[in-house]
Amino acid sequence: MDQEKPQDHPQFRLPDPALVTRTMSEVAERGQRIVTDFLRRQADAEAVPDPLNIGGAFLDMTARLMANPARLMQAQLGFWQDYLTLWQNTARRIMGETPAPVIAEDPRDRRFKDDAWRENEVFDFIKQSYLLSARYFQTVVGSVEGLEPKAAQKVDFYTRQFVDAMSPSNFLLTNPEVLRRTAETGGENLLKGLSHLLADLERGKGRLRIRMTDDSKFKVGQNIAVTPGKVVYQNDLMQLIQYAPSTGTVLKRPLLILPPWINKFYILDLRPRNSFIRWAVEQGHTVFVVSWVNPDEHLARKGFDDYMQEGIYDALTAIEQATGETEVNAIGYCLGGTLLATTLAHMAARGDTRIATATFFVTMTDFEEAGELGVFIDEEQLHCLEEQMQKRGYLEGREMATTFNMLRANDLIWSFVVNNYLLGQEPFPFDLLYWNDDSTRMPARMHSFYLRRMYQQNDLVKPGAIELLGERIDLRKIRIPCYLISTREDHIAPWKSTYRATQIYGGPVRFVLAASGHIAGVVNPPDSGKYSHWVNEQLPPDPEAWFQGATELSGSWWPDWQRWVTAQGRDQVPARIPGDGKLVPIEDAPGRYVQVMTTD
Repeated sequence: MDQEKPQDHPQFRLPDPALVTRTMSEVAERGQRIVTDFLRRQADAEAVPDPLNIGGAFLDMTARLMANPARLMQAQLGFWQDYLTLWQNTARRIMGETPAPVIAEDPRDRRFKDDAWRENEVFDFIKQSYLLSARYFQTVVGSVEGLEPKAAQKVDFYTRQFVDAMSPSNFLLTNPEVLRRTAETGGENLLKGLSHLLADLERGKGRLRIRMTDDSKFKVGQNIAVTPGKVVYQNDLMQLIQYAPSTGTVLKRPLLILPPWINKFYILDLRPRNSFIRWAVEQGHTVFVVSWVNPDEHLARKGFDDYMQEGIYDALTAIEQATGETEVNAIGYCLGGTLLATTLAHMAARGDTRIATATFFVTMTDFEEAGELGVFIDEEQLHCLEEQMQKRGYLEGREMATTFNMLRANDLIWSFVVNNYLLGQEPFPFDLLYWNDDSTRMPARMHSFYLRRMYQQNDLVKPGAIELLGERIDLRKIRIPCYLISTREDHIAPWKSTYRATQIYGGPVRFVLAASGHIAGVVNPPDSGKYSHWVNEQLPPDPEAWFQGATELSGSWWPDWQRWVTAQGRDQVPARIPGDGKLVPIEDAPGRYVQVMTTD
């Protein structure tokens, strides 16, 4: 009988020899160039042994853990009992029984969506073994008593980073989907994945910069950020865009939107179907949006006070010149909202009433419980970060993006490792991920002030603790109507922290909680039919009490905001065309500032 050849097997084929030769030749040439370039750039860099200050936290945790051996022994005993049950259940499954799992994955965990993780005994064992180990690690770490809160938070965060990295879904030999693809393609998926890996290393100049989407499918101003408008004003820090009306009449008060400068403004103008800016124009607002500059070393000395003056105050002056109006409705998103609240307190101190209402998208003003971003903010890390910023004059955009991605590592890191490198697939074109990868820099002086005075010291919530532009800031002096939208699964601005502002502002406040997270919960147009929101007219001090008394409503919160803002002022005027006022348009929206991409 002839021996069966591998290529005769219907589910296995050998890779194309020409593809292998070509790929390996490219690997050798590109790999050598990447390594040489990386080493050259590292030659003059100062070595930092533990820039994240992880070692000290884990040493403290270990010492306290060993001081209570009985608790550790109890955790180990429970782990081994569960593991023994898993072995027994696996043997029973092989014999044809269907025992209940010892531990089940979260139904929302997309790492184990392939049916083989449940239907195949081997992969089910691998999955449950991993889940038991993950639970053991996190239980042991979480049970340590006496740790300083910041150290405990850091240990918990990096333990979860380790646990996520060790998932069997991240490795070739323990991922059934990858094994199946490898057999079907004769290993070409791994060759393509290797090519993707080298391309990402080249993009990051020796550091891995994972491509999350097919960025060739997007162009700012062509198929995203396409709402018609004009840049009507600009200074060193921002361009001010006035959007063209789509209604015959508009609300008398213009709408000023202040996005965060940690990211670019077009998160609110991705595509026509999910553009908040286009939707607001269609609701009869004269919309102005600040498009922040992507700063370089020449703007290193720009501070938070400069963002107040050249951002909000200059925008208000420009809007009056463009429309003749002295009152506006204002929206601040995330850090843009923190800037808005700070400026409103400054305006209150000076009797400036040009902002009639304020809306805050997922905005923190009380940073006492800042969520997992607090892991990255302690004295050692801030000192290291400030040294780096002083050398360059800014914080590299990629460093900030990596921090945010770590907050959702399974979704924003490991899923792409599997897709791009193990499955060898091209990333799917997704507008939100294109925006997420379009990172921005932070001026050194501003960013140091923001991290120290707000995140580390929580001075913004302390009356008079911060002085800017000659006035001491007291958020309690804000007495205009305020609308606060937060999101239930926010990893960046936890909703219970953002809720604290309801107890600070002195005027009427409406708080609404949306489902989903920091971006998807905000960018949720009514036509999508996705994500509910909660409302409650009462504002008890405890956010959990607010939620218990809240009513859940289906769909987007956008119409609720529109009803609220029009109730504050319904007067209408003829639609305003950019350029009809005293400001001469400079260029078409979205303008030049947003086109500048970081190259670090």
